[in-house]
Amino acid sequence: MQCSIRRGIITSVGIGFLWLLVTLKTPRETEDVQNVMAFKGQEDNYGKRKDVRLLEGWQNHTFQYIKTIQQRRKTWLTVGISSVPRPDQSGLLYTLVSLFRASSKIEQKRLTVLVHLAHSDLTGLRETIAHISTLFSPQILSGKLLLIHAPSDAYRTTDDTRKEAHSGEFYSKRNRDHAFLMSFAAKLSEYFLLLEDSVLCAPNFITHIHWKVDTMRSDPWVLLEFSNMGFLGKLFHSRDLPLLAHFLLLFYKEKPLDRLIPHFRTLLAQKNPILCRPFLFYHRFSYYTSNDSQKATPVRKKNPYGPDNPPAAIFTDMKVFDVHFPWKAYTLDESFFWTQNVSVGNHLTVILKHPANLSRVQVLTGTIVDGKHALKKGQVELGYDPEGMPQYCTSFALLGHLLEGQVNQEIFKSMGYDVSCVRLVVKANQVGGLIIRHIYLWEENPKDMEAAQSWR
Repeated sequence: MQCSIRRGIITSVGIGFLWLLVTLKTPRETEDVQNVMAFKGQEDNYGKRKDVRLLEGWQNHTFQYIKTIQQRRKTWLTVGISSVPRPDQSGLLYTLVSLFRASSKIEQKRLTVLVHLAHSDLTGLRETIAHISTLFSPQILSGKLLLIHAPSDAYRTTDDTRKEAHSGEFYSKRNRDHAFLMSFAAKLSEYFLLLEDSVLCAPNFITHIHWKVDTMRSDPWVLLEFSNMGFLGKLFHSRDLPLLAHFLLLFYKEKPLDRLIPHFRTLLAQKNPILCRPFLFYHRFSYYTSNDSQKATPVRKKNPYGPDNPPAAIFTDMKVFDVHFPWKAYTLDESFFWTQNVSVGNHLTVILKHPANLSRVQVLTGTIVDGKHALKKGQVELGYDPEGMPQYCTSFALLGHLLEGQVNQEIFKSMGYDVSCVRLVVKANQVGGLIIRHIYLWEENPKDMEAAQSWR
C-alpha cells in the first residue's frame, strides 16, 4: 500500500509539473493576490491568453522547477488542501487568495501551501491548473505553492467506485484523496494544517498558530483545532502524517474524514479535543439556504457530508433578543438564536415532524470567532414517545454534556432510533446572554445520492 502511494505521488507530480509549466506564464512584477477582485478580471481575459504558452523549452522550465523544489528549505507550516470540482469553481482560487492575503511576507517564509487537485476529469484538471498558474505564478515558482495530482490508477476501479456510491459510501474517495495529500506533505515542514476549499482565513493566522504551539510546548498533543467545523483548521505534527495517511487508507470506507480524525487522535493518546480560540478559519459561504418559518424546513442540501436537519418545530422558554428567533438555531445557514440571561432548567427543544433514526448530533453555542456568549454548563438530551397537541416527548435520555460550549456526539444505534426530540438544557444560571448558533442532526439512512455524486 505504501508503495502504491509513493508510485502514485511520483506520477502525479510529473503530470502536474508538465501541465503546470506548459500553461505557466512568466512571472511579472505585479502581485496578483493583492486584490480578490483581480481574479475576476484575469478570469475574463483568460480565454484571450490561454493560447500564449511556453511550448518552447518547457523541459528546461520543468527541470528548473523541480530543482527549486528539491533545494527549498523545510518550512515551519504546510497548509494542505484537497480540492474536487464543485458547482462554484472559484472556491479554491478564493481560498488561495485568502491564504496569501492573510499572511505577511515574513509569515510566508514559514509557509508552504500544498494543493491536491483530486479531479477525475482531465480537461477540468487542466483548466484548473491554468487558472491557478495565471493568478499565482510567483508563488509557484518560489516553491510556496505546490500542486499535485494522483492518477486514476492509484484508486480502485470504476466499478468498485460505483458500488461504493450505491452503498452510500460517498466519503471513501475523499479519505483516499487526503491520504495522498498527507503522504506528500510529510517532509515539507514541521507542522501540517488541514483546510478545505471555499475558506476564509483570519489575518496573521500563522502568527496566532505559532504562538499557540509555543504555549503548548510543555503539554504533549496530537491535534490542535483552530475551527470547530468538520475537519477545517486541524493542526498536526508532520511526523504523524505517514501514520495518519496509512490510517485513512485502512479505514477509508468506514467513516467520513471528520469522524476518522478524532479516532486517530485518541489512538495516539490525546483523549479530549483541544479547541484553540479565537477560531481562525471559516467557510466563505454556506452551502445551504433556508426559510424563516416557525417550522424550520431546510431545503435539500448539496453537501452529502453535512447535516440533514429534518422538518421540525422549535420551542423554548428563553426570552428572544431582537430578531434572533429560536428556530434560527435549526436553520442550515449562518443565522442563530440569541437570548439574554438564562437560568437552570431553561431549554430549547427541537420536535421532529416524524421520528428519525439519528447517527450524530452537533450543538454549537457562542460566537464563531472568539466563543463569546457560549453556554458554560448544559447538556443535550434525546426525546422519545411524543404525545399531546402540540406534541411533546414524554421521556428523555442524556446524550452528552457541553464542552467548551458545544457537543459533537455520535449516537449508538439503539439510542438513535425513533428520536422525536432533541433538547438543549441549561444546567447553571448564566448572566450576559447566550447564543445558540447551530443544532445539527444527521440521519442514519443516506440521502440525496444523486446530489452527492454531482457534488463530488
